[in-house]
Amino acid sequence: MSIRKLWISTFAILRRKPRSSPLFSAYFNRNLESSRFFSCSSYHAEKSGIFESCRYRFTMNLMLYEKNFCSDSVDRRLSKCWNCGAVADSTLFLACDSCRSVQPVDSSVDYFQIFGLEKNYEIHGENIEGKYKDWQKKLHPDLVHSKSEKEKEYAAEQSARVIDAYRTLSKPLSRAMYLLELEGIHVEEGKTVSDLELLGEIMEIREAVEEATNSQALNQIQSQIQGKFECWFESFGKALQNRKFEDAVTSIQRMTYYERANEEIVKKL
Repeated sequence: MSIRKLWISTFAILRRKPRSSPLFSAYFNRNLESSRFFSCSSYHAEKSGIFESCRYRFTMNLMLYEKNFCSDSVDRRLSKCWNCGAVADSTLFLACDSCRSVQPVDSSVDYFQIFGLEKNYEIHGENIEGKYKDWQKKLHPDLVHSKSEKEKEYAAEQSARVIDAYRTLSKPLSRAMYLLELEGIHVEEGKTVSDLELLGEIMEIREAVEEATNSQALNQIQSQIQGKFECWFESFGKALQNRKFEDAVTSIQRMTYYERANEEIVKKL
């Protein structure tokens, strides 16, 4: 078979309309360009059969992807209730919409999804407290006391997760650290920074707090700290949006020091 006929045959296979889900189509399109690599080297590999082997492996890998990965993704997206078998309408599946049974924790659901929020740093105006109370009402022990031990266990685990999600997202610093965790970046809270300017500033703040003799002086210092915190709050949001993760970590370290200084003021007030 000539090189031209061999390539036309291969290209026809690759262009064949997939019979699977849109996920497979996206994967197929992304890899279509990479398939042209084989045509560049096919001239020297024709007699040895290397090109035919590569074409076969490439096609089989796509079929394997369709069978395993795509079908698994669909199954994960369409979760079923362990009690009545109803299919969830969305990825959020703390309780079944049909039988109201509490479901086991799904670690793939992040904290923002629990409260129906976009994965953004600024969540001003969002009624996160109201949504938190709604979930806690549905997971309250008094509502599941007559349920099976399995469902009671699920309710306790889900309630703990909702509480952790609320505490994490309701505070700017913990929310910032969680967003970086979702990006695979872990920030050590107790890590000492080497910024001499920052360390000197924090020492001055602590000395001022120790020397303050009344609540008015403490409130004034607290107001100054809050202004600096908000400045780095905005810096983190911009760094995250531009995916400048090193700058985002620096902003978190700054906010951490200012928050600790504020805690010292609160203790003294």
